[in-house]
Amino acid sequence: MYTTIEETINALKTAKTTSTALVQYSIENFEKDKGSEKPLNAFLEIYDDALALAGDADKKIQDAIKAGNVDSLFEKYPLLGIPFANKDNISVKGKKLTCSSKILQGYKAPYNATVINRLKDAGAIPLCRCNQDEFAMGSSTEYSVYGPTRNPINRDYVSGGSSGGSCAAVSANQALFALGTETGGSVRLPASYCGVYGFKPTYGVLSRWGVVAYGSSLDQVGIVAHNPKDIAKSLSVMSGVDFYDDTSSDLTDFQKLRDLKSQDVSKLKIAVPKQFEHAKGMDKDVAKVFEDVKSWFLSKGAKIEVVDLPILDASIASYYVIALSEAASNLSRFDGIRYGNRVDEGGGYDKLYIDTRSQGFGEEVKRRIIIGNYVLSEQFSGQTYKKGMSVRARIQREVAKLFESYDLILCPTCPTPSFKLGEKVDDPLAMYLSDLFTTFVNLARIPSISVPAGFTSKESSSPLMPVGIQFIGKMFDELKVLQTAQAWEEEHKGCGVPVKE
Repeated sequence: MYTTIEETINALKTAKTTSTALVQYSIENFEKDKGSEKPLNAFLEIYDDALALAGDADKKIQDAIKAGNVDSLFEKYPLLGIPFANKDNISVKGKKLTCSSKILQGYKAPYNATVINRLKDAGAIPLCRCNQDEFAMGSSTEYSVYGPTRNPINRDYVSGGSSGGSCAAVSANQALFALGTETGGSVRLPASYCGVYGFKPTYGVLSRWGVVAYGSSLDQVGIVAHNPKDIAKSLSVMSGVDFYDDTSSDLTDFQKLRDLKSQDVSKLKIAVPKQFEHAKGMDKDVAKVFEDVKSWFLSKGAKIEVVDLPILDASIASYYVIALSEAASNLSRFDGIRYGNRVDEGGGYDKLYIDTRSQGFGEEVKRRIIIGNYVLSEQFSGQTYKKGMSVRARIQREVAKLFESYDLILCPTCPTPSFKLGEKVDDPLAMYLSDLFTTFVNLARIPSISVPAGFTSKESSSPLMPVGIQFIGKMFDELKVLQTAQAWEEEHKGCGVPVKE
């Protein structure tokens, strides 16, 4: 199995492999894994037309090889024949879309999300639907009606969430790259836990049309892959203004993203927030890896300065006030009348509504809806939500001001490495604190990538578990973030994260 898009495309061009073989490999891997003692549970299903689409791609490639214009073909279709995994809250026309929730069991998407259309236009093949926390609410992919997704590095541990299925699939080589979604770190956090690259772009760079909403002012499609080049190539074909999404924006560096080169890190000036450098609850192994990454930048000639941003102490509180309020509003449509499986015992609309939502939603989703509605309730008159938005605006201003003097912000992705299955599932507060270092990125609407940067020590865990560190840039500076990550990758090669079959 090839692990990067670049080497796979080279193999396709030279007929060393076929798109059909790539899809067949994933199918066989999926079927074999389902019968294992501890199934990964990253894929929920393989799309039934994946092999047919792969066959169409193979015919185009074979015809181009015979005609001697295969390079031109891949200029037109830069991801031709490349299968990708898709999170269960991103619409693929005619395929199941359940958000890993009982309330949407059996629902099929009536259209493609814009990101899916753009990947298909580039020749990529939607391969499968991936597991997630229900309605993207969680940090471990344990809140899924389909059961948890395990970590490929150690299957007794969580994969992270909410995009745990997408990250586990890439980490286990079941998919070359995958789409996830972020509201407060749901791509970067599982990427850190699974030892892969997880990227969240600037808000609006990737269209949200066709993505089931959690917190609309925070949500963003993200990308998971084995290296920054693969992320950049897929980002280049998906980004841009979308008629169906008024918040969508253009990126101008299409060609530089498609042919990503590494950044000269010696010229970088990097900020490390004081609030995150010695944060309460940070695992000692995470702190050690963070110090190692800082030392690497310094050894290359980069300048690193500790900066004081007290407003970051309020980021996680502000995030949950906003996210849960918007979640309560967005999920109100799932009532058994407009959307959702109906539970109707003939007791009238009020009982239908209560029974449908009580039986359809899991405990974590109910918890967040209740908190969100409480924040928006009449007794608060929206004041708490307004306060959260006020803090958010200040975070945006102060972070933007910081980037006038610095190129990047550096901080851990998560205070801890992956934890054992079941360890925090009944402790919501501990689970929420997993997002300590990621939420301010979504609040500020800036791009960030989690890079696999090291491992826990032998004294802490066996086998060793991956640790991710974030490279964070200013709005619409995706190119610099990815170029810096590519410089890291060229020297560290993913830090030797074990490849699992």
